[in-house]
Amino acid sequence: MKGLVFSIKKYAIHDGPGIRITVFMKGCPLDCWWCHNPEGKQTGIRMVERIDRVGDREFRSLEQVGHEYTPEEILAKAESDRVFMEHSGGGVTFSGGEPLMQPEFLRETLTLLKNSGFHTTVDTSGHVRPEVLKSVIPFTDLFLYDIKHTDPEVHRRFTGAGNELILSNLDMLLAGGSDVMIRIPVIPGVSADILYMKQLAGFIGSRNNGHIREINLLPYHKTGSSKYRRFGMEDRMASADQVSNGHLDDYIEILKPLGIHVKKGG
Repeated sequence: MKGLVFSIKKYAIHDGPGIRITVFMKGCPLDCWWCHNPEGKQTGIRMVERIDRVGDREFRSLEQVGHEYTPEEILAKAESDRVFMEHSGGGVTFSGGEPLMQPEFLRETLTLLKNSGFHTTVDTSGHVRPEVLKSVIPFTDLFLYDIKHTDPEVHRRFTGAGNELILSNLDMLLAGGSDVMIRIPVIPGVSADILYMKQLAGFIGSRNNGHIREINLLPYHKTGSSKYRRFGMEDRMASADQVSNGHLDDYIEILKPLGIHVKKGG
């Protein structure tokens, strides 16, 4: 069995869960306007032009986006950095795209990692069938769970899908005792709003059963803009401004009374 991955990176997170290997998997059921990994939306392997510049000269070549890995190959990559992860309290994270779009590969790889003693994290949009999500719970130590918007119509407009399945899956995880880190994209014109943040605080507070471990505010940034040009995709956030630190501080103050650690980024 093989899974389709577009990138594998190692991160040293100084104020978080140590050194982690993150496996970015291809394919996503949503079409978020602000996605900073647009190369992860499509499910197949793609060849794109790469341009390297040296002085005033350009060198053009084709680069493959998407590579196949077996679960054993992912385990081998983790084993090569085991000493760093063990000393820092890190582990392996699966992100994307949406890793649960490749459920068999994900479940088998998580099982290998978990049985080998690695901390496992799944970063998900939650827009998956409940039975698929349930199938990886026994092998996942932490879920990173995006709440893009609580209003179903706003969610549909900016992601291409409603949020009913996402919210019900979140409730299922929390009711079952899974540890969850809620991630909130802070997007101009969508969720970067004081009134919305107050409503969101009430939404999270009503679900705060001790298993929401942290809230991450993920401010919109322009770092993905070049990818849209490179992959020939429309950048629907081209005219949007980045969210200021001052506004993030205001939102943190709104969420603080929940008694859950809130931080910028994640």
